[in-house]
Amino acid sequence: MDKDSNIRTYPDIGELAFGKTGRLIVSISMYTELYLVSIGFLILEGDNLSNIFPIGEVHIAGLAIGGKQLFVIMVALIILPTVWLDNLSLLSYVSASGVFASVLIILSITWTATFDGVGFHHKGTLVRWNGLPTAVSLYAFCYCAHPVFPTLYNSMTNKHQFSNVLLVCFLLTTVGYASMAIVGYLMFGDGAESQVTLNLPLDKLSSKLAIYTTLVNPISKFALMATPITNALKDLLPKTYKNRVTSILLSTVLVLSTTVVALAVPFFGSLMSLVGAFLSVTASILLPCLCYLKISGTYRKFGCETVAIVIIIMTAIVMAISGTYISLMEIAHNL
Repeated sequence: MDKDSNIRTYPDIGELAFGKTGRLIVSISMYTELYLVSIGFLILEGDNLSNIFPIGEVHIAGLAIGGKQLFVIMVALIILPTVWLDNLSLLSYVSASGVFASVLIILSITWTATFDGVGFHHKGTLVRWNGLPTAVSLYAFCYCAHPVFPTLYNSMTNKHQFSNVLLVCFLLTTVGYASMAIVGYLMFGDGAESQVTLNLPLDKLSSKLAIYTTLVNPISKFALMATPITNALKDLLPKTYKNRVTSILLSTVLVLSTTVVALAVPFFGSLMSLVGAFLSVTASILLPCLCYLKISGTYRKFGCETVAIVIIIMTAIVMAISGTYISLMEIAHNL
């Protein structure tokens, strides 16, 4: 972006490096990731709601719908009006509260362990080598914000502070992830679920606070995830079809499709692992390295920087292939 002031988005960087093909690859990677994360939100909501309010099958119009599936459908209906909004400024402020919500969840779960009787007594296998690809994929998913970096950079008044902003962000998120991982492991050991809130005792106020906070976040963030996809789809339409009705129709179809996939593949951990391996590694490791090599011309000379970047690229390819394969096998096994 320092090289060309016309570069405003991540797909622009892909186009500068590799032309129209580069833009297409970056765009597909970004939008598919947003789509799958939106599905993950619905699965997370269904899992936690069914944990709080366990119900059996419900028969509607001759169809037998399980409790978890019913909650996914209900949440989708609640979310639907939010994706019809043209002005998402209000939701963006609500979404920004996610930072404070994350801190609240960590504190609530720690309180549950320390003062509400759960304790830190569980132990498990500290390292499982056969689980390494899945773990690395999940780590990659945690650090998959790279597509929004260009937007963040452009929104800053003092762009020279960008590196400091990234340093602080990565430091704070790493502390948050690590503390939650350690607390969850010490609380539940090998019995920890893909969402630690599913392990919490439901009769404690601190547990309820953590679970309800977890439930509110996805509802406020879904529209922010879905809107870039809807806008990209609208850009593909002829000008005569770019109107309010078409926008609502596209948004509705998008929510409907994510709901169908969430009902068909209700495995939060495996899906997020797949996103991390197949898309986050691509968007956050492979593409930045490849674009940098091409734009900077570093690939033409052999040096320490080039060797380091090539090693990162090779490692990312191994992570992507192994993580994607194992995630797909887990999903297929659970279906």
